[in-house]
Amino acid sequence: MKITVFGAGAWGTALASHAAAAHDVVLWGRDAAQLAAIGADRVNATYLPGVPLSGRLVVEPDFERAAAHADVEPDGLVIVATPVSGLREMTRRLAASQAGGLRMLWLCKGFEAGTNALPHQMVREELTAAGRLADTSYGVLTGPSFAREVALGLPCALTVAGTSPALSELAQQAFHHHAMRIYGSDDLVGAEVGGAVKNVLAIATGASDGLGLGLNARAALVTRGLAEMTRLGMALGGRVETFMGLAGMGDLILTATGDLSRNRKVGQQLAQGKTLAQILAELGHVAEGVRCAQAVAALAAAKGVDMPITRAVCAVLFEGLPAADAVARLLQRDARDE
Repeated sequence: MKITVFGAGAWGTALASHAAAAHDVVLWGRDAAQLAAIGADRVNATYLPGVPLSGRLVVEPDFERAAAHADVEPDGLVIVATPVSGLREMTRRLAASQAGGLRMLWLCKGFEAGTNALPHQMVREELTAAGRLADTSYGVLTGPSFAREVALGLPCALTVAGTSPALSELAQQAFHHHAMRIYGSDDLVGAEVGGAVKNVLAIATGASDGLGLGLNARAALVTRGLAEMTRLGMALGGRVETFMGLAGMGDLILTATGDLSRNRKVGQQLAQGKTLAQILAELGHVAEGVRCAQAVAALAAAKGVDMPITRAVCAVLFEGLPAADAVARLLQRDARDE
């Protein structure tokens, strides 16, 4: 099948390289010089240094040619690997460029700044405005996945949640090979909420570990964090079983405990007394938990959902509350039934 991945960051590059082992894959990015270097050196030195990429992967700096590559029915597939902030623009461009039915998956996790919209809500609005909603299948590919491990060919299991069974089958055809397993779902809301909220909770567990509070505290934060995620997700229309699976619990465990997690690293460094500005400057990558923490808190308040861990993270990130004081607040909460 023919696949185009739009976005040459770590995750987009890793997934494109994996898919290229079995399919005809093109990788597009905004930086033509970076793409040329990837094509020549077979490595993404900026985002995946030292990790060799598939020799079959083709790089394409021209957007229209990259889009035309996957404009093939019934087995063309477009993957959007931009941050949430770039999803609207990319949807508009794809809706205008592809003549056939659009089959589209995105990899980003979080909420839109300003509107607090989930990715599928943004995509649906843009497709409706372009008159392309009826002939487009869309969804999210999500779950516990560090890009570097995927690029190295290590085992990974993901969930595809979309608007049609045919799209899920197409995603499985594209990526369910070698060391990657793909499981289908129709709970788009639940899959996206899980992917967004786990980043906020990973900041909390990183702070706990940075303060040296121990493994018991980490387990408590992950478990109670999962309860927060599930409450909000169900209030927004997700299903409880989604949060017990790869898109919920699986992604939370990985991001909250894995040392490759950028969001966990933010929490650890907050615990060391660094400012958020210092941390983000040193990180050099997007930490989606910082961007969507306020959106999660706002949605929880609007839906009447109690999310004390999320509120504590927001207080540390945006109100200057020391991480140790945030923990103290959580420990002072009254006893209640689980």
